[in-house]
Amino acid sequence: MARLPVLALVGRPNVGKSTLFNRLTRSRTALVADVPGLTRDRQYGRGRLGDHPFIVIDSGGFEPVAKSGIAAEMARQTRQAVVEADVVVFVVDGREGMSPRDQEIAAELRRTAQRVLLAVNKTEGMPREQVAAEFHALGLGEPLAISAAHGDGVRELVETALAPFEPVAPAQAEEAGEAEEAGEAAPAGEAGPRRVKVAVVGRPNAGKSTLINALLGEERLIAFDQPGTTRDAVAVDFERGGRPYTLIDTAGLRRRGKVTDTVEKFSVVKTLQAIEDCNVCVLLLDAGEQVSDQDATIAGYILEAGRALVVGVNKWDQADAAARQRIKSDLDRKLYFLRFARLHFISAREGFGIGALMRSVDEAYAAAMSKLSTPKLTRALHEAVERQAPPRRGPIRPKLRYAHQGGQNPPIVVIHGTSLDSVPDAYRRYLESWFRERFALLGTPLRIEFRSAANPYAPRD
Repeated sequence: MARLPVLALVGRPNVGKSTLFNRLTRSRTALVADVPGLTRDRQYGRGRLGDHPFIVIDSGGFEPVAKSGIAAEMARQTRQAVVEADVVVFVVDGREGMSPRDQEIAAELRRTAQRVLLAVNKTEGMPREQVAAEFHALGLGEPLAISAAHGDGVRELVETALAPFEPVAPAQAEEAGEAEEAGEAAPAGEAGPRRVKVAVVGRPNAGKSTLINALLGEERLIAFDQPGTTRDAVAVDFERGGRPYTLIDTAGLRRRGKVTDTVEKFSVVKTLQAIEDCNVCVLLLDAGEQVSDQDATIAGYILEAGRALVVGVNKWDQADAAARQRIKSDLDRKLYFLRFARLHFISAREGFGIGALMRSVDEAYAAAMSKLSTPKLTRALHEAVERQAPPRRGPIRPKLRYAHQGGQNPPIVVIHGTSLDSVPDAYRRYLESWFRERFALLGTPLRIEFRSAANPYAPRD
């Protein structure tokens, strides 16, 4: 199971770590989690450079010698980020120059970090090599001059950070190359349906371990139980109803009889790794708790990663009428963007609803791996346009000519035509809904891409 590299951004306050974090994650919504605690706790996001996806941790301002108060707690959070990281990016301020605080941080990183890259930020409009030169004294190798605000040098920084790691093939390419039809064909030389990788994710105490052990307790055939490092999830092979699965457990598998919800410890890195590795996510919520911002950000990450999804609301047997109504309202209000996913009210402890949930896992995987022919997609596109044409923008109305499939896991529909840059987001959502209903794509994100043909009448250079 491939594991994504983890980069931690470390440095004293106001050197531009959060600006670099936003640059690397390339999204205002890339924040995945605020570990509960202070407002300046570490934050996690997802980045990609070509075939290199990676996880980024943004830490608060680091004061290594702080002994009490907020500064000491922020230092503790930063040290935890260093422990979780494969590469520490030590960010310093090129405009202010080297400070005694930088020297304190460098001394600690030399003792504790696996690998450190020194990024000299805020060098825009300055002689970069000259600005970076004084930071050689920190003893952390060649300083890399960057501008997080403008993007200068950031690509080179990431390339250097990721150089020791093998590229991780996108899941859609891997699955598209190996499967003929979802669940119908296995690779040559193997019999039976393909193995489906399922990750159970959610907040602590939602009952992830109880659900996992309920699944493993029936028709249990474990091929291996191999824990990785503290940053790795645990992968377990098992079968249910004759279908092979690999279960990716973010809580850490424990033997039956030793599982208690209270010992679950939330790990953001494990959760993100599991989402990247799986075919289908089961997002588990607690019927006795309100849907939190943490639940929503995990859900947003699943959507951004393009993973098929099933939502399970656990402990339904313990929820009274008021709690049931509250969580249904929360789901409509906070997780409205997951309406493509099946929703199940279950009790992992009592075992009810689990069979239906796993059937939805199979359905979501089949939808994610759907093969959609160009003639059928084009016919559906023409029907959608006939029912509701794209709106004009000024004198120009976009023309949607044909569609083909651009990928699987998640399915990507590529639409060709002219003037497609003017198609509004509302019409894109209309097409997504149309294709989803037409091809029964339940449980998977669906992406629509537009490709405009060149205008033959446009002036040429």
